[in-house]
Amino acid sequence: MATVDGRAGRPADRGKPARWRAVTVAWLSKVFALNPAGLNWPRAIALLDVALVPLVVFWAIGHEVYLLSALFALLFAVLADPGGGFGNRAAHIAGFGLAGAGMTALGFGVGGEAWGWLTLTAFVVTLACGLAVAFGVRRFVMALLLNVWLVVAFGVASGFQSNARVTSYTWAQVATWAGGTALWIAVAFLAWLVRGRHDRPQPIAELPGDTAPRKLTPQITTFAVMRAVALAGAVALAFGLNLSHGYWMPIAAIVAMKPSLGQSTLVGAQRLSGAVIGAVAAGLLLLIPASVHGLRLFAVSRGLEVVALVLFVHGVATRFVNYALYCAAIAGGVLILVDILQPTDYAAEGYRMLWTLCGVGIGLATLLLAGLVAKRRSARAAK
Repeated sequence: MATVDGRAGRPADRGKPARWRAVTVAWLSKVFALNPAGLNWPRAIALLDVALVPLVVFWAIGHEVYLLSALFALLFAVLADPGGGFGNRAAHIAGFGLAGAGMTALGFGVGGEAWGWLTLTAFVVTLACGLAVAFGVRRFVMALLLNVWLVVAFGVASGFQSNARVTSYTWAQVATWAGGTALWIAVAFLAWLVRGRHDRPQPIAELPGDTAPRKLTPQITTFAVMRAVALAGAVALAFGLNLSHGYWMPIAAIVAMKPSLGQSTLVGAQRLSGAVIGAVAAGLLLLIPASVHGLRLFAVSRGLEVVALVLFVHGVATRFVNYALYCAAIAGGVLILVDILQPTDYAAEGYRMLWTLCGVGIGLATLLLAGLVAKRRSARAAK
């Protein structure tokens, strides 16, 4: 029997749904709160101008299977650019590009192997990237970017392997990555000459520039191990069970998981929301080629590549407007380019959404477990 709230004169339990609605609305308003001051269209348009080069080149030579490597290399080279004198910038970008080329070779080389190798590789690389904070926050961020690229490369390589009509060579993917990095170095050099050979600021000024070494605390190490185990588990499920479009699971998992335990719960919620929104948008767009064939299919595929590029540009523009929208744009663009050459129908759409939700669930479970472990450690330390 319901209890009575004396102030309202009505059953108290009737007010619970209203309170939950109010809490939910308040929380969603925080997750999707906009910061107009963070909008940066000039930076996004500059990236679009440069990204059109590999897009047109691969359209012209008919090797669109290498487009994703070029776009990721270009985007990550911009993020890795530390600013300053051109010599310093070129050295840092080239070093990051070399590491990315190695990750590309690993991702596409192992991507066609047995699921055990993929699982082991995902665990080792994710653990190493999580512990890279010992070399400074900036290097930690750069390592996490390469970690994301490895998982995407697994998905791309797996998709190519299952499609007999697609031919992709690992060495060509590596060369394409190197070309994307070299393209940004060339653009930076031209801009340096035009602007009078003066030092330039960091293109993405909001990214951390701290390279001071950090101590690997037990909390940091534990969280790094948990992320590595979670991602390796997602890879094992996706590839070990040979799930249809299963690589959406580890991609969603790594997008949804916070890179460090120090990030707020709000950032974690934004990553989770962005992963789901991006996957839903990509899945719906990938239904467009399901009913077309021949020349129309070719035209629709090229159109979707443009849509993916536009999503990347919007992600760059809105990175500091709202983190959930940024994650949605990047995730949507990645998933479109990963699956654009794969057969699409309503069954495929169902699998994509299912594995996306499973990947997000893995990320959420990891965050909750990490939070419990951190609380338990804090409680023990307080005693």
